[in-house]
Amino acid sequence: MLEKIRLTIFHNLLEYHPESSEKLAMGEVFGIKPPEKKLDIDVATRIFVEDDGPKSSLLYIETADRPGLLLEIIKIITDINIDVESAEINTEGLVVKDKFHVSYRGAALDNSLVQTKLIRKFVQTKGQSYILR
Repeated sequence: MLEKIRLTIFHNLLEYHPESSEKLAMGEVFGIKPPEKKLDIDVATRIFVEDDGPKSSLLYIETADRPGLLLEIIKIITDINIDVESAEINTEGLVVKDKFHVSYRGAALDNSLVQTKLIRKFVQTKGQSYILR
């Protein structure tokens, strides 16, 4: 329940106050200073879904870390009407390995449908390379 509230707050901030997205992404709102130099890393993005029972799925996303990534992921998931039950957010060095417990209208996700929509959304915004499993 708390996760849904948090995701709703992020989504509403991005939708109704787009000018705040950069400050939120960089952590400036919380007193965190942005990095002085930009790192150029090339990490393929991996998106895959596994069953987590009849009513939910596990959505895994691995990609290069960057400011605002979590907000982008939340916005994309919300835009395609996927409900997030909970999330495990993990960063290993410069690579993000996030796991989301999700459902679509109270049912588990269709693997190929979710991947297609998510990848299209990522490609439209970042133009990165993708690997599916």
